Amino acid sequence: RNPRNVGTIPNPDGYASAVGSCGDIMEIWLRIKGDIIQNATFLTTGCGPTVAALSLVTELAKGKTIAEVRQITPEYVLNTLGGLPEENIECAVLSATILREAVKDYLAFKNEPWKRMYRQQG
Repeated sequence: RNPRNVGTIPNPDGYASAVGSCGDIMEIWLRIKGDIIQNATFLTTGCGPTVAALSLVTELAKGKTIAEVRQITPEYVLNTLGGLPEENIECAVLSATILREAVKDYLAFKNEPWKRMYRQQG
């Protein structure tokens, strides 16, 4: 009912988006300094379980190292949420997946930051 970390981050260090099978759009933005997630935010057109899963993964990511964030699995998200109805399990899977994709985005541009100017977003 009170999601955390809703919004965007201008010029993020990591970004990823996905569209669920039901058409929900999910986006995650990361601010990273010294391989530690300083801030993580999200936007979605999704349902309550999608909002809950994205709010959770952004909270879990903050203050963690890249290696620690890569350990956040869909199963961990589901268990931490206390489970979801069968039709909403994809919400947890996609939220964990796009968090990892945002980390991959960061790593891809880490050594060549000038390429970030040419990235298509959203």
